[in-house]
Amino acid sequence: MPGGRAQQSHRILHVFRAPVGGLFRHVVDLTRLQAAEGHAVGLVCDASTGGERAEQVLRDLAPHLALGVLRVPMVRNPDVSDLRALRAVRAQALATGATVLHGHGAKGGVFARLAPLGAAGQGVIRVYTPHGGSYNYRPGTPLHRLYMAAERLMARRTDLFLFESEYVASRHAAYAGGPPRLARIVHNGISEAEFAPVETAEDPFDLVYVGELREAKGLPVLLRALARLRAQGRNLRLLMVGSGPDTESLAAMAENQGLRHAIAFEPPQAIRPVLGRGRVMVVPSLAESLPYVVLEAAAAGQPLVATNVGGIPEIFGAHSKDLVPSGDCVALSEAIAKILDETPEVRRGRAQALSNSLRTRFSMNRMAADVLCGYAAALQQRGLHPTAASVTA
Repeated sequence: MPGGRAQQSHRILHVFRAPVGGLFRHVVDLTRLQAAEGHAVGLVCDASTGGERAEQVLRDLAPHLALGVLRVPMVRNPDVSDLRALRAVRAQALATGATVLHGHGAKGGVFARLAPLGAAGQGVIRVYTPHGGSYNYRPGTPLHRLYMAAERLMARRTDLFLFESEYVASRHAAYAGGPPRLARIVHNGISEAEFAPVETAEDPFDLVYVGELREAKGLPVLLRALARLRAQGRNLRLLMVGSGPDTESLAAMAENQGLRHAIAFEPPQAIRPVLGRGRVMVVPSLAESLPYVVLEAAAAGQPLVATNVGGIPEIFGAHSKDLVPSGDCVALSEAIAKILDETPEVRRGRAQALSNSLRTRFSMNRMAADVLCGYAAALQQRGLHPTAASVTA
């Protein structure tokens, strides 16, 4: 359990691209819990994304980062600049004496698994947590075929796969394939404090969206659903909190749909206060892995309308029948109307039932313990033995 004495000490370097969203939250949570267990932890991530919010999180995290933070330029898509980032990861791994290179997301997975360490790499395990990434591309498209071919090649350099959902694990098996590799499914976890109910603000928005402002999140579908509901005489208001590459095009679409006065756009911020500003949270995604935003909202007892994609059914469990087909603005608008037309008691009761079902299945401490067990299994398979720790966290 976190806070105890580490039986084996690791020197862990988490490598990822953008310090934003659920992936960043996952890395931050792991860092705190691994450091509390007596392990030395460091980060390598992009220098140009995340803004002041990421800077503040990294400053707060600094006391837990015995191996420090290295920020270097990284871009989303394959680029010649990847070679510079790869060299930077290599240099940081060697300088810190890392024994675990844990890549997160597609780019982090590339850098952690392909960084050339020479003879020093014999004592290092390479770990990969996809967080959706390239597995979310539509099967059969050129990009999907390209990325799955790359995943098949990089699997040879992967000592341990830590899939955050059964969905991503199944996508890997179906499209990347190859010989069986050491793998674990480790669901994202949340803390006990996140199960505290959120108080609804006075005069709340009818709907709230929290996340990246990207078309892949299904936001054009949400805007069309909102326009449809308003055309039916429902004077609904939507709060959209986040940032992303499609911010301007979404604002233009809202204007074209006659929704300018029905939508408020706000920058990224802590989720719990935002939840209290809306009656119902909408997650209209076209693709997901195991989104933290759904876990956080569901744990807090926030009424939810979400799409039936990726690992979201794993979160909803027995309540998955309430999920909506993705890309269908009619189905989305009908689900929104249905939940808003329920009495507050019925709406809260369903939300609380989902919250209760999450408590034992998505524990943050269990997540951290399962990751460390995965490391141990990978080290044992390689015949490596970490040093016994002499530090009490």
